[in-house]
Amino acid sequence: MSGGVHAAPDITIGHHVTVEFLGFTLNADTIWSTAIAGMIVIGLGFWMRSKITSGVPSKIQVIWEALIGAVTRQVEASLGHINPFVVPLAVALFAFILIANWLHAIPSGDDPHYLPAPTADVNLTYALGLLVIVGVHVFSIQRRGLKGYIKHYFQPYPILFPINLLEELVKPFTLALRLFGNIFSGGILVTLIGLFPLWILWGPNAVWKLFDMFVGLIQAFIFALLTILYFGMAGERHDEEEAHDPPTKDALPDTGTPPQHRDSTARTGSSTQPAGAH
Repeated sequence: MSGGVHAAPDITIGHHVTVEFLGFTLNADTIWSTAIAGMIVIGLGFWMRSKITSGVPSKIQVIWEALIGAVTRQVEASLGHINPFVVPLAVALFAFILIANWLHAIPSGDDPHYLPAPTADVNLTYALGLLVIVGVHVFSIQRRGLKGYIKHYFQPYPILFPINLLEELVKPFTLALRLFGNIFSGGILVTLIGLFPLWILWGPNAVWKLFDMFVGLIQAFIFALLTILYFGMAGERHDEEEAHDPPTKDALPDTGTPPQHRDSTARTGSSTQPAGAH
């Protein structure tokens, strides 16, 4: 009786369609998947813009305005007043990441997959993370000024400067790797499910596809939420400092009495004493 050795299936993880350009190796599938997701978001934007009217609003206009208004009110209830551009930016990132996460649900071949989720490539998630964090730092400098921006690294105690600096340095990496890890792991599990026998393959594959789309929705939401939180914290101390500034002369209540008369009255009152008081 002879024993056989069964070779393990050849599973390739992180395989991309690549092209060479000026000595660099580019992941072509990530590039065109990103471009498709971006064009879909831009196309949706132009379509919604065409539906906006000054008269009776269309259904899509009502839904969009209600969505933006609800998100803005929720954010301001938690973080206070934020810059008006933050919520539209977060919603745009949410739409782009959601579409990018869901692209892999479209059948486009097995090896290679010609329409993968571009967010399963760490290059795109690093770019998104840097886009958000660099924008946060620019916004923080605009709100606080350069002196206030540098000062916040030494708060609440100067000894915490290394920790505060490290926290800011790791933010783009944590933002990028959280998104990449969850979407990339979904691709690994789809590959493993593909090893099931054909007669049972459809069941686990359908269930996992639905769950993977739900994970893509949650990850897009988390990325957008963290974007709002980071921008909110970037201007938080500036708003608090303005709230605690002492009132200026212009802010003093107007009693209707000229300042010179008030000053002379105050001097007269302070020098006048009741008769017989010694």
